Amino acid sequence: MLIVDAHEDIAYNALRYNRDYATSALDIRTTEINSKSVIDNGLACLGRDEWLSGNVGIIFATLFSPPYSHYSGDSEKMYYRNSEQAHQLAHNQLDYYLNLEQKDAFQIIRNRTDLDTVVTSWDEVSNRKPVIGLVLLMEGADPIRSPGEVEYWYKNGIRIIGPAWAGTSYCGGTGDPRPLTNLGKELLENMADIQMILDVSHMSERSFDQAIENYEGVVIASHANPRFAADLITPERLLTDTQIHKLVGRGGVIGVVPYNKFLKSDWRKSDDKKTVPVRRLAEMIDYICQLTGSCQHVGIGSDFDGGFGAESIPFPMDTVADLVMIGDEIATLGYNTQEVEHFMSENWLQVLRRGLPE
Repeated sequence: MLIVDAHEDIAYNALRYNRDYATSALDIRTTEINSKSVIDNGLACLGRDEWLSGNVGIIFATLFSPPYSHYSGDSEKMYYRNSEQAHQLAHNQLDYYLNLEQKDAFQIIRNRTDLDTVVTSWDEVSNRKPVIGLVLLMEGADPIRSPGEVEYWYKNGIRIIGPAWAGTSYCGGTGDPRPLTNLGKELLENMADIQMILDVSHMSERSFDQAIENYEGVVIASHANPRFAADLITPERLLTDTQIHKLVGRGGVIGVVPYNKFLKSDWRKSDDKKTVPVRRLAEMIDYICQLTGSCQHVGIGSDFDGGFGAESIPFPMDTVADLVMIGDEIATLGYNTQEVEHFMSENWLQVLRRGLPE
């Protein structure tokens, strides 16, 4: 079964920690034994070998850089102080993906034809090597120096924009309650004009509501769990039932995150991962289905290697190849094969078929 993962911070980790994602997660772990990378970001979960062996055929691959207000004392070059620096950092990550596309097994998905090419490559009767498709997602819109620059990034292959991570010049985000700014409203208008997909993950509650009410294009939450799942210092990082209903009302899809901190209150990296079994993630999918009365609005958005590693994901998952376990577990809750396929790929494929150009 083909799997679509709607959120992976590949380029950021490759550039910050020098991870070679054209190899395997296990090879990366070998090179990082006793290194600061493991302390900062955990054991690597991502790698070409695991994407291929786990049938992870399509990834929403991010361009992500944090603002200097979140500087943690190392790798200063990965943070931005202004929009010019943010622009350059995002370009560095775009260049990474363009270079990755030149290697065996990778293709950037820019339109529906590319999407069909990638999906077909995973067909057992196609007699082709499977291709890992990358849909480029900008997480935090500060690299867009002005709203009019949206078209520039679109021409360079970006198909999804999340205006926030922390607060940006466009809106409030995690830990920042501001609504959409005037620039943010203009940004969304320009995104809609060229049919960008809007990712509301990380947006403040006020900016989320404004976006849902006014954005005319396709809307998703690439990586966000139901809020009841865990008490966080920044609770707005997770979605309320009301937000889930609003997003589903717009035809959106929500990517559940296999991160133990988002699945169990007060969970810490020092805790035994066995305290959060993969069934807990299946229960998040079931919760959204029961809440909305539909199986067509939830998928996976792992956020793997996004500040946490294998020690912080549900047991017994170890790498991205184990996303298949989610499908196996949700089937035990009474969902049939077709419904499981919706969770693992089809719901996201429908988003892309609606949101990508021909």
